Amino acid sequence: MATESTDPGSVRPGGRTARVRAAVLRAAGDALAEGGLAHLDLAEVARRAEVGRTTVYRRWGSPTQLVADLLADMAEQSLPRTETGTLLGDLRANARLVRRTLADPRQGALFKAVIAAATCDDQTAAALHRFYEIRVDAWQPCVQQAVERGELPEGTDTREVVRAVSAPLYYRLLTSDAPLDEAAADRAAEATVAAARAGVFTRSAE
Repeated sequence: MATESTDPGSVRPGGRTARVRAAVLRAAGDALAEGGLAHLDLAEVARRAEVGRTTVYRRWGSPTQLVADLLADMAEQSLPRTETGTLLGDLRANARLVRRTLADPRQGALFKAVIAAATCDDQTAAALHRFYEIRVDAWQPCVQQAVERGELPEGTDTREVVRAVSAPLYYRLLTSDAPLDEAAADRAAEATVAAARAGVFTRSAE
């Protein structure tokens, strides 16, 4: 799944502390998208954000802690789920939101960098896992409502259905240079709905 989020670092109410955090996270996102975790330097982030180095080092301490806060901020700012009244409509909205995020030059590069970093850094991996758990939690009620409407079998694993929508979009992002277009998003949603209706995501009896 994806973030499907607004740009990290958008200023929110909360005074100077919130503005400093927003500026630092925006700068960190830019730096991460450009050079990956290996080139994420706290002093450079402070320069970009136009804040004191001491502030950045005191609050975040390390690049991995900064990435963790960036992901938390992105999860906080992610757009709410769309409820259309049908499972296909809801999952198509989810897939298109993921696609827009991953197809965005800055956001797509940022997610590639975070995913790459997560393969070799446990703290980044944990932060990335938390981000996606939040996003799956936000969208799984759409699938639960489909179960309650009788669109899907009882016992459907609602979280796995949500994950299945995003999976082919991330695979395409990471393994192909083909455009990540809206048609790909719609196919992902339609394939997931077909599989869910067929019982593919029904939990096995204990």
